[in-house]
Amino acid sequence: MAKKPVRTKNKDNNRRAKKKVSVLVQERVEYVDYKDVNLLRRFMSDRAKIRARRVSGNDSQQQREVARAIKNAREMALLPYANRVTTQRGGKGDRGDRNRADGPPPRPTAPPPPPTAEGAEGADATSEVDEATA
Repeated sequence: MAKKPVRTKNKDNNRRAKKKVSVLVQERVEYVDYKDVNLLRRFMSDRAKIRARRVSGNDSQQQREVARAIKNAREMALLPYANRVTTQRGGKGDRGDRNRADGPPPRPTAPPPPPTAEGAEGADATSEVDEATA
């Protein structure tokens, strides 16, 4: 009797059939310029993080060039360091304090109105009533 070959798992778990091709190779880019913002945005996530080599398909030298160009463009304020992503919360049920905005209440734009003559008399009248009851 012949032994059956033992099956082993594939090293990369059979995730990718073909290796990714870099955008730089596809478009035949020889020099990655920090001023070419449209090209550099393709190597950044929606939160402005630099994408990894395995995601972008770059080799190590291309990835270093892209990372350096993105960092220079950020320094020159051509690209953001971080994008703020806001998400809408679902309106399922009443969650009480969770949907309320955090932070201090808004400040008034104008100073409070000065007390009127009626307000002053009313204040004196209540103090006289307080003295009479005491």
